[in-house]
Amino acid sequence: MNPESLLPTEEQYLFCIRCGQCVTECPTFRVTLKETQSPRARVMLVRKFLEGELSPSPNFVDQIYSCLDCLACNAVCPVGIKPADLALQMRAYLHKTQPQPWIKPLVFRVYFTHPRLIELSMLPFVLYQRLGLQRLLHSLKANNLLPAQLRDLERLLPNPLPLRPLRASLPELIPARGERKRRVGFFLGCFQNTIFAQGSAASIKVLAENGCEIFMPRNVRCCGMPHLGYGELDTFLELARHNIALFEREDLEAIVTDCATCGSTLKEYGHYFKDNPKWSKKAEKFSRKVRDVSEFLLETGFRRPARKLPLKVTYHDPCHLRRAQGMWKQPRQILEASVEEFVEMEGADTCCGSAGTQILTHYETSMAILERKIKQVEASGASVLATGCPGCQLQLGLGAKKRGLKVQVFHPVELLDLAYSYSSDDSQEERC
Repeated sequence: MNPESLLPTEEQYLFCIRCGQCVTECPTFRVTLKETQSPRARVMLVRKFLEGELSPSPNFVDQIYSCLDCLACNAVCPVGIKPADLALQMRAYLHKTQPQPWIKPLVFRVYFTHPRLIELSMLPFVLYQRLGLQRLLHSLKANNLLPAQLRDLERLLPNPLPLRPLRASLPELIPARGERKRRVGFFLGCFQNTIFAQGSAASIKVLAENGCEIFMPRNVRCCGMPHLGYGELDTFLELARHNIALFEREDLEAIVTDCATCGSTLKEYGHYFKDNPKWSKKAEKFSRKVRDVSEFLLETGFRRPARKLPLKVTYHDPCHLRRAQGMWKQPRQILEASVEEFVEMEGADTCCGSAGTQILTHYETSMAILERKIKQVEASGASVLATGCPGCQLQLGLGAKKRGLKVQVFHPVELLDLAYSYSSDDSQEERC
Protein backbone atom coordinates (compact mmCIF):
# COMPACT_ATOMS: atom_id res chain seq x y z
CA MET A 1 0.00 0.00 0.00
CA ASN A 2 1.38 3.40 -0.99
CA PRO A 3 1.90 5.42 2.26
CA GLU A 4 0.92 8.66 0.49
CA SER A 5 -2.56 7.19 -0.12
CA LEU A 6 -3.07 7.06 3.65
CA LEU A 7 -2.59 10.78 4.21
CA PRO A 8 -5.63 12.97 4.93
CA THR A 9 -6.79 15.22 2.11
CA GLU A 10 -7.11 19.01 2.35
CA GLU A 11 -10.89 18.69 2.55
CA GLN A 12 -10.48 16.71 5.76
CA TYR A 13 -8.56 19.37 7.69
CA LEU A 14 -8.53 22.69 5.86
CA PHE A 15 -12.03 23.81 6.83
CA CYS A 16 -11.45 23.74 10.59
CA ILE A 17 -12.73 27.14 11.81
CA ARG A 18 -11.10 26.72 15.26
CA CYS A 19 -14.43 27.38 16.99
CA GLY A 20 -13.47 25.14 19.91
CA GLN A 21 -16.68 23.12 20.14
CA CYS A 22 -14.64 19.93 19.99
CA VAL A 23 -12.32 21.08 22.76
CA THR A 24 -14.88 21.01 25.55
CA GLU A 25 -16.15 17.59 24.45
CA CYS A 26 -12.70 15.98 24.46
CA PRO A 27 -11.99 13.83 27.56
CA THR A 28 -8.22 14.31 27.34
CA PHE A 29 -8.61 18.10 27.29
CA ARG A 30 -11.10 18.00 30.17
CA VAL A 31 -8.61 16.38 32.53
CA THR A 32 -5.41 18.07 31.33
CA LEU A 33 -6.75 21.50 30.30
CA LYS A 34 -3.97 21.61 27.72
CA GLU A 35 -4.70 22.86 24.22
CA THR A 36 -2.23 20.32 22.83
CA GLN A 37 -4.44 17.56 24.25
CA SER A 38 -7.48 18.73 22.28
CA PRO A 39 -8.92 17.67 18.90
CA ARG A 40 -8.46 21.21 17.56
CA ALA A 41 -4.74 20.96 18.24
CA ARG A 42 -4.51 17.55 16.60
CA VAL A 43 -6.16 18.93 13.46
CA MET A 44 -3.62 21.76 13.41
CA LEU A 45 -0.73 19.34 13.99
CA VAL A 46 -1.85 17.22 11.06
CA ARG A 47 -2.18 20.31 8.85
CA LYS A 48 1.26 21.66 9.77
CA PHE A 49 2.80 18.25 9.17
CA LEU A 50 1.18 17.93 5.75
CA GLU A 51 2.28 21.46 4.85
CA GLY A 52 5.84 20.57 5.75
CA GLU A 53 6.16 22.77 8.83
CA LEU A 54 6.39 19.94 11.36
CA SER A 55 8.38 16.73 11.48
CA PRO A 56 7.15 13.50 13.08
CA SER A 57 8.99 14.13 16.36
CA PRO A 58 8.33 11.90 19.42
CA ASN A 59 6.13 14.67 20.84
CA PHE A 60 4.14 14.88 17.59
CA VAL A 61 3.62 11.12 17.59
CA ASP A 62 2.57 11.17 21.26
CA GLN A 63 -0.08 13.84 20.61
CA ILE A 64 -1.50 11.82 17.75
CA TYR A 65 -1.62 8.68 19.91
CA SER A 66 -3.13 10.48 22.91
CA CYS A 67 -6.50 10.61 21.10
CA LEU A 68 -8.91 8.08 22.65
CA ASP A 69 -10.90 7.73 19.40
CA CYS A 70 -14.05 8.30 21.46
CA LEU A 71 -15.49 10.20 18.46
CA ALA A 72 -16.97 12.99 20.62
CA CYS A 73 -15.16 15.60 18.48
CA ASN A 74 -16.44 14.06 15.24
CA ALA A 75 -19.99 14.31 16.52
CA VAL A 76 -20.00 18.00 17.42
CA CYS A 77 -17.90 19.65 14.69
CA PRO A 78 -20.20 22.17 12.92
CA VAL A 79 -18.28 21.99 9.62
CA GLY A 80 -17.76 18.23 9.51
CA ILE A 81 -14.09 17.95 10.42
CA LYS A 82 -13.40 14.56 11.97
CA PRO A 83 -10.35 14.96 14.20
CA ALA A 84 -10.53 11.38 15.54
CA ASP A 85 -10.44 10.00 11.99
CA LEU A 86 -7.49 12.26 11.13
CA ALA A 87 -5.58 10.85 14.11
CA LEU A 88 -6.15 7.27 12.93
CA GLN A 89 -5.07 8.14 9.38
CA MET A 90 -1.90 9.78 10.67
CA ARG A 91 -1.11 6.71 12.77
CA ALA A 92 -1.42 4.51 9.65
CA TYR A 93 0.91 6.85 7.73
CA LEU A 94 3.45 7.06 10.56
CA HIS A 95 3.37 3.28 10.94
CA LYS A 96 4.31 2.91 7.26
CA THR A 97 7.00 5.57 7.15
CA GLN A 98 8.66 5.72 10.58
CA PRO A 99 10.73 3.17 12.53
CA GLN A 100 8.52 1.15 14.87
CA PRO A 101 9.29 -0.61 18.19
CA TRP A 102 10.40 -4.21 17.68
CA ILE A 103 7.48 -5.55 19.69
CA LYS A 104 4.81 -4.00 17.49
CA PRO A 105 4.98 -6.58 14.66
CA LEU A 106 4.95 -9.41 17.20
CA VAL A 107 1.84 -8.05 18.91
CA PHE A 108 -0.17 -7.11 15.86
CA ARG A 109 0.99 -9.55 13.17
CA VAL A 110 1.51 -12.63 15.34
CA TYR A 111 -0.34 -12.38 18.68
CA PHE A 112 -3.60 -10.80 17.57
CA THR A 113 -3.86 -12.89 14.42
CA HIS A 114 -3.77 -16.23 16.26
CA PRO A 115 -6.68 -16.79 18.70
CA ARG A 116 -4.89 -19.76 20.26
CA LEU A 117 -1.98 -17.53 21.28
CA ILE A 118 -4.39 -15.07 22.90
CA GLU A 119 -5.96 -17.94 24.83
CA LEU A 120 -2.59 -19.32 25.94
CA SER A 121 -1.48 -15.89 27.10
CA MET A 122 -4.37 -15.86 29.59
CA LEU A 123 -3.31 -19.13 31.23
CA PRO A 124 -0.78 -17.58 33.68
CA PHE A 125 -3.44 -15.15 34.88
CA VAL A 126 -5.99 -17.95 35.30
CA LEU A 127 -3.46 -19.99 37.34
CA TYR A 128 -2.53 -16.89 39.35
CA GLN A 129 -6.15 -16.58 40.43
CA ARG A 130 -7.15 -20.24 40.69
CA LEU A 131 -4.07 -21.26 42.72
CA GLY A 132 -4.84 -18.57 45.28
CA LEU A 133 -1.75 -16.49 44.55
CA GLN A 134 -3.79 -13.34 43.96
CA ARG A 135 -5.68 -13.83 47.24
CA LEU A 136 -2.38 -14.37 49.09
CA LEU A 137 -0.82 -11.27 47.51
CA HIS A 138 -3.78 -9.14 48.55
CA SER A 139 -4.07 -10.61 52.07
CA LEU A 140 -0.41 -9.74 52.67
CA LYS A 141 -1.04 -6.33 51.05
CA ALA A 142 2.04 -7.04 48.94
CA ASN A 143 0.26 -5.57 45.92
CA ASN A 144 0.58 -2.17 47.59
CA LEU A 145 4.33 -2.41 47.07
CA LEU A 146 3.89 -2.45 43.30
CA PRO A 147 4.18 0.76 41.27
CA ALA A 148 0.75 2.37 40.79
CA GLN A 149 0.43 1.45 37.12
CA LEU A 150 1.40 -2.18 37.69
CA ARG A 151 -0.92 -2.37 40.71
CA ASP A 152 -3.83 -1.17 38.60
CA LEU A 153 -2.99 -3.58 35.80
CA GLU A 154 -3.04 -6.41 38.35
CA ARG A 155 -6.47 -5.34 39.56
CA LEU A 156 -7.81 -4.79 36.05
CA LEU A 157 -8.79 -8.38 35.36
CA PRO A 158 -12.11 -9.64 36.67
CA ASN A 159 -12.02 -12.44 39.21
CA PRO A 160 -12.53 -15.25 38.44
CA LEU A 161 -11.35 -15.52 34.86
CA PRO A 162 -12.99 -18.35 32.88
CA LEU A 163 -11.19 -21.67 33.07
CA ARG A 164 -11.80 -22.34 29.39
CA PRO A 165 -12.23 -20.01 26.42
CA LEU A 166 -15.81 -19.81 25.23
CA ARG A 167 -15.08 -21.15 21.74
CA ALA A 168 -13.88 -24.40 23.35
CA SER A 169 -16.99 -24.63 25.52
CA LEU A 170 -19.73 -24.29 22.91
CA PRO A 171 -20.41 -26.11 19.63
CA GLU A 172 -20.10 -24.25 16.35
CA LEU A 173 -23.83 -24.56 15.73
CA ILE A 174 -26.13 -23.75 18.66
CA PRO A 175 -29.81 -24.69 18.21
CA ALA A 176 -32.72 -22.39 18.94
CA ARG A 177 -34.80 -23.11 21.99
CA GLY A 178 -38.19 -24.15 20.72
CA GLU A 179 -39.22 -23.17 17.21
CA ARG A 180 -36.43 -21.85 15.00
CA LYS A 181 -37.38 -18.39 13.76
CA ARG A 182 -34.03 -17.10 12.53
CA ARG A 183 -30.51 -18.19 11.69
CA VAL A 184 -27.74 -15.81 12.72
CA GLY A 185 -23.97 -15.71 13.00
CA PHE A 186 -22.27 -14.72 16.23
CA PHE A 187 -18.98 -12.85 16.09
CA LEU A 188 -17.03 -13.82 19.19
CA GLY A 189 -14.56 -11.11 20.18
CA CYS A 190 -11.13 -11.82 21.68
CA PHE A 191 -12.06 -10.44 25.12
CA GLN A 192 -15.42 -12.24 25.16
CA ASN A 193 -13.74 -15.50 24.32
CA THR A 194 -11.14 -15.29 27.08
CA ILE A 195 -12.14 -12.75 29.74
CA PHE A 196 -15.89 -12.19 29.53
CA ALA A 197 -16.91 -15.67 28.36
CA GLN A 198 -19.83 -15.63 30.80
CA GLY A 199 -21.21 -12.48 29.19
CA SER A 200 -21.10 -13.85 25.65
CA ALA A 201 -22.49 -17.19 26.81
CA ALA A 202 -25.43 -15.18 28.18
CA SER A 203 -25.85 -13.34 24.84
CA ILE A 204 -25.97 -16.66 22.99
CA LYS A 205 -28.50 -18.06 25.48
CA VAL A 206 -30.71 -15.00 24.99
CA LEU A 207 -30.52 -15.31 21.20
CA ALA A 208 -31.42 -19.01 21.41
CA GLU A 209 -34.22 -18.19 23.85
CA ASN A 210 -35.62 -15.84 21.21
CA GLY A 211 -35.74 -18.48 18.49
CA CYS A 212 -32.31 -18.05 16.88
CA GLU A 213 -30.12 -20.85 15.59
CA ILE A 214 -26.59 -19.54 16.03
CA PHE A 215 -23.51 -20.19 13.91
CA MET A 216 -20.38 -19.32 15.91
CA PRO A 217 -17.30 -20.24 13.84
CA ARG A 218 -14.39 -21.53 15.91
CA ASN A 219 -11.69 -20.03 13.71
CA VAL A 220 -12.95 -16.45 13.78
CA ARG A 221 -10.13 -13.95 14.27
CA CYS A 222 -9.76 -10.51 15.82
CA CYS A 223 -12.01 -7.86 14.24
CA GLY A 224 -8.91 -5.73 13.60
CA MET A 225 -9.65 -2.69 15.75
CA PRO A 226 -6.32 -2.92 17.64
CA HIS A 227 -4.59 -2.83 14.26
CA LEU A 228 -6.58 0.19 13.06
CA GLY A 229 -5.80 1.96 16.33
CA TYR A 230 -2.06 1.47 15.88
CA GLY A 231 -1.86 2.01 12.14
CA GLU A 232 -1.29 -1.64 11.16
CA LEU A 233 -3.63 -1.38 8.19
CA ASP A 234 -2.28 -4.29 6.11
CA THR A 235 -2.92 -6.81 8.90
CA PHE A 236 -6.35 -5.28 9.53
CA LEU A 237 -7.30 -5.93 5.89
CA GLU A 238 -5.98 -9.50 6.12
CA LEU A 239 -8.10 -10.17 9.22
CA ALA A 240 -11.15 -8.60 7.60
CA ARG A 241 -10.82 -10.80 4.49
CA HIS A 242 -10.55 -13.88 6.71
CA ASN A 243 -13.65 -13.02 8.73
CA ILE A 244 -15.74 -12.07 5.69
CA ALA A 245 -14.90 -15.37 3.97
CA LEU A 246 -15.73 -17.28 7.14
CA PHE A 247 -19.27 -15.96 7.46
CA GLU A 248 -20.19 -15.64 3.76
CA ARG A 249 -20.26 -19.42 3.42
CA GLU A 250 -23.35 -19.58 5.61
CA ASP A 251 -26.88 -18.37 4.89
CA LEU A 252 -27.31 -15.92 7.78
CA GLU A 253 -29.93 -13.28 8.45
CA ALA A 254 -27.55 -11.24 10.60
CA ILE A 255 -24.08 -11.33 12.16
CA VAL A 256 -24.53 -10.45 15.81
CA THR A 257 -21.88 -9.34 18.28
CA ASP A 258 -22.03 -8.20 21.89
CA CYS A 259 -18.80 -6.18 21.71
CA ALA A 260 -19.27 -2.50 20.86
CA THR A 261 -15.76 -2.20 19.46
CA CYS A 262 -16.04 -5.33 17.32
CA GLY A 263 -19.43 -4.19 16.05
CA SER A 264 -18.25 -0.76 15.02
CA THR A 265 -15.21 -2.24 13.27
CA LEU A 266 -17.15 -4.95 11.43
CA LYS A 267 -19.65 -2.36 10.21
CA GLU A 268 -16.72 -0.47 8.65
CA TYR A 269 -15.33 -3.38 6.61
CA GLY A 270 -17.27 -2.14 3.58
CA HIS A 271 -15.65 1.29 3.85
CA TYR A 272 -12.11 -0.09 3.92
CA PHE A 273 -12.65 -2.24 0.82
CA LYS A 274 -14.61 0.30 -1.23
CA ASP A 275 -11.79 0.65 -3.78
CA ASN A 276 -11.10 -3.09 -4.04
CA PRO A 277 -13.07 -4.58 -6.98
CA LYS A 278 -12.68 -8.14 -5.68
CA TRP A 279 -13.78 -7.51 -2.10
CA SER A 280 -15.95 -4.39 -2.07
CA LYS A 281 -19.31 -6.14 -2.64
CA LYS A 282 -18.48 -8.95 -0.21
CA ALA A 283 -17.37 -6.52 2.46
CA GLU A 284 -20.43 -4.31 2.02
CA LYS A 285 -22.76 -7.30 2.21
CA PHE A 286 -20.99 -8.48 5.37
CA SER A 287 -21.12 -5.07 7.04
CA ARG A 288 -24.82 -4.62 6.25
CA LYS A 289 -25.57 -7.79 8.20
CA VAL A 290 -23.68 -6.80 11.36
CA ARG A 291 -25.81 -5.97 14.40
CA ASP A 292 -25.04 -5.22 18.00
CA VAL A 293 -26.91 -7.75 20.12
CA SER A 294 -29.14 -5.07 21.67
CA GLU A 295 -29.88 -3.65 18.21
CA PHE A 296 -30.79 -7.10 16.89
CA LEU A 297 -33.06 -7.94 19.83
CA LEU A 298 -34.97 -4.68 19.47
CA GLU A 299 -35.25 -5.05 15.68
CA THR A 300 -36.63 -8.56 15.86
CA GLY A 301 -38.65 -8.19 19.05
CA PHE A 302 -37.34 -10.02 22.11
CA ARG A 303 -39.37 -11.85 24.73
CA ARG A 304 -39.84 -9.77 27.86
CA PRO A 305 -39.00 -11.59 31.09
CA ALA A 306 -41.99 -12.30 33.32
CA ARG A 307 -40.26 -10.74 36.32
CA LYS A 308 -37.65 -8.03 36.63
CA LEU A 309 -34.49 -8.34 38.68
CA PRO A 310 -34.74 -6.43 41.98
CA LEU A 311 -31.77 -4.21 41.13
CA LYS A 312 -30.98 -0.53 40.71
CA VAL A 313 -28.92 -0.24 37.53
CA THR A 314 -27.23 2.58 35.65
CA TYR A 315 -25.63 2.49 32.20
CA HIS A 316 -22.41 3.72 30.59
CA ASP A 317 -22.51 4.36 26.83
CA PRO A 318 -19.50 2.79 25.07
CA CYS A 319 -18.18 5.31 22.55
CA HIS A 320 -18.07 2.67 19.83
CA LEU A 321 -21.72 1.83 20.40
CA ARG A 322 -23.31 5.25 20.91
CA ARG A 323 -21.30 7.38 18.50
CA ALA A 324 -19.86 4.86 16.04
CA GLN A 325 -23.11 2.87 15.69
CA GLY A 326 -25.76 5.30 16.91
CA MET A 327 -27.05 2.80 19.49
CA TRP A 328 -28.13 4.31 22.78
CA LYS A 329 -31.86 3.63 23.13
CA GLN A 330 -31.57 -0.10 22.52
CA PRO A 331 -29.38 -1.09 25.53
CA ARG A 332 -31.55 1.07 27.79
CA GLN A 333 -34.70 -0.67 26.54
CA ILE A 334 -33.08 -4.03 27.30
CA LEU A 335 -32.28 -2.84 30.81
CA GLU A 336 -35.71 -1.34 31.45
CA ALA A 337 -37.23 -4.72 30.56
CA SER A 338 -34.81 -6.59 32.82
CA VAL A 339 -34.47 -4.65 36.09
CA GLU A 340 -36.87 -2.97 38.50
CA GLU A 341 -35.06 0.37 38.60
CA PHE A 342 -32.99 1.97 35.86
CA VAL A 343 -31.37 5.33 36.57
CA GLU A 344 -29.45 7.59 34.21
CA MET A 345 -26.18 8.89 35.51
CA GLU A 346 -24.76 12.26 34.62
CA GLY A 347 -22.40 12.09 31.68
CA ALA A 348 -23.37 8.53 30.70
CA ASP A 349 -22.04 9.13 27.17
CA THR A 350 -18.59 10.41 28.18
CA CYS A 351 -15.56 8.19 27.66
CA CYS A 352 -14.30 6.09 30.60
CA GLY A 353 -10.66 6.46 29.54
CA SER A 354 -10.09 2.88 28.41
CA ALA A 355 -9.67 3.16 24.62
CA GLY A 356 -8.10 -0.30 24.63
CA THR A 357 -4.58 0.37 25.84
CA GLN A 358 -4.52 3.89 27.29
CA ILE A 359 -3.80 2.42 30.72
CA LEU A 360 -0.51 1.20 29.21
CA THR A 361 0.41 4.15 27.00
CA HIS A 362 -1.12 7.18 28.77
CA TYR A 363 -1.71 5.93 32.30
CA GLU A 364 -2.14 9.22 34.17
CA THR A 365 -4.65 10.62 31.69
CA SER A 366 -6.58 7.36 31.54
CA MET A 367 -6.91 7.22 35.33
CA ALA A 368 -7.95 10.88 35.59
CA ILE A 369 -10.75 10.33 33.07
CA LEU A 370 -11.80 7.16 34.90
CA GLU A 371 -11.97 8.96 38.23
CA ARG A 372 -14.47 11.49 36.83
CA LYS A 373 -16.57 8.68 35.41
CA ILE A 374 -16.61 6.63 38.63
CA LYS A 375 -17.75 9.65 40.63
CA GLN A 376 -20.73 9.86 38.28
CA VAL A 377 -21.42 6.15 38.78
CA GLU A 378 -21.29 6.59 42.55
CA ALA A 379 -23.62 9.60 42.42
CA SER A 380 -26.25 7.52 40.59
CA GLY A 381 -26.67 5.31 43.68
CA ALA A 382 -26.86 2.19 41.48
CA SER A 383 -25.58 -1.16 42.69
CA VAL A 384 -25.01 -2.42 39.14
CA LEU A 385 -23.34 -0.71 36.20
CA ALA A 386 -24.14 -2.01 32.72
CA THR A 387 -22.13 -1.42 29.57
CA GLY A 388 -21.70 -3.20 26.24
CA CYS A 389 -17.95 -3.00 25.64
CA PRO A 390 -15.36 -5.31 27.23
CA GLY A 391 -12.74 -2.55 27.37
CA CYS A 392 -15.18 -0.34 29.27
CA GLN A 393 -16.12 -3.27 31.53
CA LEU A 394 -12.47 -3.78 32.51
CA GLN A 395 -11.81 -0.09 33.02
CA LEU A 396 -15.00 0.56 35.02
CA GLY A 397 -14.47 -2.56 37.12
CA LEU A 398 -11.03 -1.23 38.01
CA GLY A 399 -12.50 2.20 38.80
CA ALA A 400 -15.03 0.66 41.19
CA LYS A 401 -12.27 -1.26 42.99
CA LYS A 402 -10.06 1.82 43.27
CA ARG A 403 -12.91 3.84 44.79
CA GLY A 404 -14.06 0.98 47.02
CA LEU A 405 -17.54 0.80 45.49
CA LYS A 406 -19.59 -2.37 45.77
CA VAL A 407 -20.78 -1.94 42.19
CA GLN A 408 -20.86 -4.91 39.85
CA VAL A 409 -20.34 -4.46 36.12
CA PHE A 410 -22.45 -6.44 33.62
CA HIS A 411 -23.30 -6.45 29.94
CA PRO A 412 -26.96 -5.35 29.49
CA VAL A 413 -27.89 -8.62 27.78
CA GLU A 414 -26.30 -10.56 30.64
CA LEU A 415 -28.90 -8.95 32.89
CA LEU A 416 -31.65 -9.94 30.46
CA ASP A 417 -30.44 -13.53 30.67
CA LEU A 418 -30.45 -13.35 34.47
CA ALA A 419 -33.99 -11.96 34.35
CA TYR A 420 -35.10 -14.92 32.22
CA SER A 421 -33.61 -17.29 34.82
CA TYR A 422 -35.16 -15.28 37.65
CA SER A 423 -38.57 -15.48 36.00
CA SER A 424 -38.13 -19.19 35.40
CA ASP A 425 -37.19 -19.81 39.06
CA ASP A 426 -40.27 -17.91 40.14
CA SER A 427 -42.49 -19.94 37.81
CA GLN A 428 -41.01 -23.10 39.28
CA GLU A 429 -41.79 -21.89 42.78
CA GLU A 430 -45.36 -21.13 41.74
CA ARG A 431 -45.76 -24.56 40.22
CA CYS A 432 -44.46 -26.11 43.42
